[in-house]
Amino acid sequence: MIAIITGDIINSEDHPSSQWIDLLKNYFSQFGVSPMNWEIYRGDEFQLKVTERNALFTAIRIKAMLKTIKGLDVRMGIGIGLETYIGAGVTESNGPAYQRSGRNFETLKESKVNLSIATGETDHDRTLNLMLRLALDFMDDWSVVSSEIVTLSLDYPQYSQKEIAQRLGIKQSAVSQRLKRARLDLVLDVLSYYEELITTK
Repeated sequence: MIAIITGDIINSEDHPSSQWIDLLKNYFSQFGVSPMNWEIYRGDEFQLKVTERNALFTAIRIKAMLKTIKGLDVRMGIGIGLETYIGAGVTESNGPAYQRSGRNFETLKESKVNLSIATGETDHDRTLNLMLRLALDFMDDWSVVSSEIVTLSLDYPQYSQKEIAQRLGIKQSAVSQRLKRARLDLVLDVLSYYEELITTK
């Protein structure tokens, strides 16, 4: 089982791609080489292949990273399933994971939701997508400073608030306030629920 994340950058037309494209490329490169494991195409769309277990974490991490640039956001459809055909690149490969990701992504614009997941199991999908819609209620509103702190906390879960404060050059009390405002505790709860679900199904 693999996971495919299909996404596009929201408001990319208002920002030169030099502002965000290197961020994406640097992050994606840890998942392997392009175009086999990831590809950025049509200017502001991308597709990325990750492990099933890592899928939701990666999507939320991409969102936090892009929202560190004022005015930017991202829309992503995650599909989980098998890969039955490996093409010359991720955008040419196929299988249930790709189909679910693509279909899921297509429905996002009209449903006005920025992140959704299709696992192929209706009950799981209902629960997960309800949780995601509730979480997006605050994640879509993350400010630049909230996004910075979420990105850092996801990258370095072992960091204490004191270490985060040193990294960002702010007071520890400010770190605690920003984490509260970003609702990081809830994000981590959603991620651990997802991980339990994936490992027990």
